[in-house]
Amino acid sequence: MKRKIILENRRIEYTVKRSSRARRMRLAIYGGGDFVVTIPRGMGLAKAENFIIQKAKWVLEKIKIMRRKNPNGIFARRSRKEYLELKSAACQLASRKVREYNKFYNFKYNKITIRNQKTIWGSCSEKKNLNYNYKIIQLPERCADYIIVHELCHLRELNHSRRFWSLVEKTIPDYKKRIKELKSL
Repeated sequence: MKRKIILENRRIEYTVKRSSRARRMRLAIYGGGDFVVTIPRGMGLAKAENFIIQKAKWVLEKIKIMRRKNPNGIFARRSRKEYLELKSAACQLASRKVREYNKFYNFKYNKITIRNQKTIWGSCSEKKNLNYNYKIIQLPERCADYIIVHELCHLRELNHSRRFWSLVEKTIPDYKKRIKELKSL
């Protein structure tokens, strides 16, 4: 649901998403400056707007940064045609890299899926399915490797605990540097 709010004399458009999985409110600013507020089901819009007002300075700063730094960045909206063109290559890359890294980890997984996700690079389900964003094919190889390993390690640790990061570090010892690199794209 699209909404508008005035923050420091500026009219800001944002999208409200209700989620049954959300436990608390979440503010996110994406490539190009898209502003999304995710709220738990049952939470009122007034409470969400009050929260946005409290975080006005942060919201405006992040929107400015994302519009300046990333107007056509990696997560900018793309066409379905681009997705369909790159999906096969992304699937081949992800499958090859998962096999390569899984020689070390030897985790069991079900399937690898390539998706057209707006905001995330990958996910791992409780059913042991690995999902990757098709845009992984457009990344530097070292960043793609980190994403592959990150989701692969979720097969053992479905969280971001110390044990999880320890698993990642076994094959990607400079993972913190690669995370920063990804965030700068």
